[in-house]
Amino acid sequence: MSAALYEAGLPVDLLSEEQRQVLSELTPAELAVLLDIKSRLDAVEPEVRAHGEIAGGALF
Repeated sequence: MSAALYEAGLPVDLLSEEQRQVLSELTPAELAVLLDIKSRLDAVEPEVRAHGEIAGGALF
């Protein structure tokens, strides 16, 4: 499971042991949802980043 998260660009190695434990207990369906959300966030990253630069990150 950690490999799938790492390949998706989630910084698994920067997480605490407790956080990695929680992720290791995700069901396949939960993992799919997490990866889908990550993919959608990545798809709009430039837009979110632009808002942060314009508004000073106040909205995010």
